Parts: sequence; structure tokens; C-alpha cells
Amino acid sequence: MKPHTVKVTPAALKDLLGDPLYSGVVRHFVRTTGEEPAYVERQLLECLRYLYLLSRYPERLVGLFLPVEQAIDEVWHYLILQTREYRELCEERLPGRFFIHHRSLPYEDYQQGQPNRERMLEEALRWLPLYREEFGPYDEGALPHWTMVRFLHQRMGLSLEEIAALEAEAPPTAERAC
Repeated sequence: MKPHTVKVTPAALKDLLGDPLYSGVVRHFVRTTGEEPAYVERQLLECLRYLYLLSRYPERLVGLFLPVEQAIDEVWHYLILQTREYRELCEERLPGRFFIHHRSLPYEDYQQGQPNRERMLEEALRWLPLYREEFGPYDEGALPHWTMVRFLHQRMGLSLEEIAALEAEAPPTAERAC
């Protein structure tokens, strides 16, 4: 497998928010969750990666179920509450230059609208090659934050290298779970 190049670095994502907002978000979540600063910084980084991908690939990703953990969604909620800065982030700094709306949809409601589990898996797997293309492959630090990646790694037994090689059109087979 050829090595993956990183197009969008963590520093570039941090710069999207600017130091004051970035530091303020980290302080808020360290204070309210009790998590270590490095862990909170990773949560914020993965939230920014999620928003970056939505902005860069709206035709492929908008409307899909949130593939990140609830804690990442909470970071997104907090960013939205910083209304001026969030609007500037979406419309001036992210690649798509459009406002990314948030709509809460309980998992049960989402699941009812889906025809089957294969469709849900296919939707979740759309993120993998796009993430890899922009940021390089998922690493151990991303596992706690991306639900599908953690599932593939822990439940399906795929290595991070195998996950990096997955394409949206070729989901892993169920027999792998045995």
C-alpha cells in the first residue's frame, strides 16, 4: 500500500479557529468534563476534521448519520453557540464556504428511516477514504472519537492499516466478525 500524504495538518485546522477560540474551547471542555487537555484537544481536532469533510464534500456527506461520538457532537454544539465565530468558520475558512447547519436526529428515528444495516454501514464507510485523503489514515488517537472506525478496529478486528485501505464501495464482510 502506498503511503498516504496529509493535505490538511492539525496546525492548519487549529488555525481555522484562531488561538483565542481554540484555547477557549479546550479550557471549557477540560473544566466541564474533567478530561486531560491533550484528550480535549484531540476531540476538538476531530470535530474540526468532521466539519472540514462536510464542507469539502457536501454532496457525498450532508444528511448522513453523525459518524463521531457524542462528545464530538457536544464540541460542535459549543462551537455553534459562538455564533459569529462559527459563521465565519463555515463561510470564510472551511473549503465549501457555506454555513453547516446542525440537526439533531435521535438514532432510533434515523434507524427507522434506513432500509437496512448494509445501507447504514455503506453510509458510515463513505467517511473513510475522504478522511484518509485529507488527513492521512486514522490513528490510535482517532479511535475514541469515530464510532465506525472503532467498531471496525475493535469488533471486526481490522488493523488501522486495513481500515486505511477500505473504500466506500467495498465494506468488510460479516464473516470477518467471527
